[in-house]
Amino acid sequence: MNDSTDAFVAHRNLLFTVAYEMLGSAADAEDVLQETWLRWSGVDVGTVDEPRAYLVRITTRLALTRLRTLRRRKESYIGTWLPEPLVTAADVADDVELAESVSMAMLLVLETLTPTERAVFVLREVFDLGYDEIAAAVDRNPAAVRQIAHRARSHVAARRPRGAVPPAQARGVIQAFQHATETGDLQGLLDVLAPDVVLLADGGGVKQAVLRPILGADKVARLLLGGAVKVEQTATLRPVEINGSPALLVLFDGEIDTVLAVRVGDGLITGLYAVRNPAKLSHVNRETSISR
Repeated sequence: MNDSTDAFVAHRNLLFTVAYEMLGSAADAEDVLQETWLRWSGVDVGTVDEPRAYLVRITTRLALTRLRTLRRRKESYIGTWLPEPLVTAADVADDVELAESVSMAMLLVLETLTPTERAVFVLREVFDLGYDEIAAAVDRNPAAVRQIAHRARSHVAARRPRGAVPPAQARGVIQAFQHATETGDLQGLLDVLAPDVVLLADGGGVKQAVLRPILGADKVARLLLGGAVKVEQTATLRPVEINGSPALLVLFDGEIDTVLAVRVGDGLITGLYAVRNPAKLSHVNRETSISR
C-alpha cells in the first residue's frame, strides 16, 4: 500500500464512526467513506501535515451535505424513523462515552439538532477535536463554533437519557425481559419495564409496526405479548450487542426479522427501539468496527 492508502486504512474506523454519528445510517456512512477515499486519493499526501484531521474534515463536509438530503427524505418517511442498528464488539461498552454516543437513545437526541450543531457536537464532545479543527470542517470561525458547541451541549444535556447502568447489569435486566417475553409472563414483563417506558418501532412502511410511540409499562407489555410485534412460537430471541449496548435480535425461521435495542436506566427498561425495516438490517449480519 502507498502512503495515501495507509493513512486512510489507519483512520477508516474513526471516519466511519464520525459519519455514522452524524447520519444515523450505516449505509450512508459507507457511501460517505467511499466519497472521502475518492477525494483523499487525489491529494498529494506529502503536503498534508495531519492526515487524520484532513480526513475528518473531508468526511464531515460530505456527511453534512448528505445529512441535509436525508432530512428532506425523512419528512416523507412512513411511521417512526429510527437509526440503522449496528452489531458492535462487546468491548465498545468499555468506552462509556463512545457507547453512549452511538446508542439509539443518543442518536435520536442528535436528530433534534441542526446539521451544523450535530457536526460540532459530535466532533467536540465525542472525538474531542479542537475548535480550530472543527471550524475548518464546518466552514465557520472558531468563535462561532464555540457558540454552536455551547448551544448544542445545552440542548443535548436537556434531552440526554439519565440513569444508565453498567453493561453487566443491563444484560441481567434484558435476560429477565427475554424470559418474560418468551414465556408470556405479563407480570414478569411489568417487573422489568419502567412505568414511563416508551416503545418506538420502525417498519419503514414495509413491515408492520406501530406508527406512533407506545407509552407506559402496561401498554408496552400487552403489545409485546399480544400485539403487532409479539414474539410468536416460530420466533427466537438472541442476545447481541447493538450500538455499544446489550440488545436482542428477533429471528423467524433463523432469519433476522427485528432488532430490539434496549435502553436500561436505574435497573429498569426505559426505552425499546424495534427496527423492522429490512433496508436497515443489512449491517446486523456482521460486526461493525467503530472507534474514536
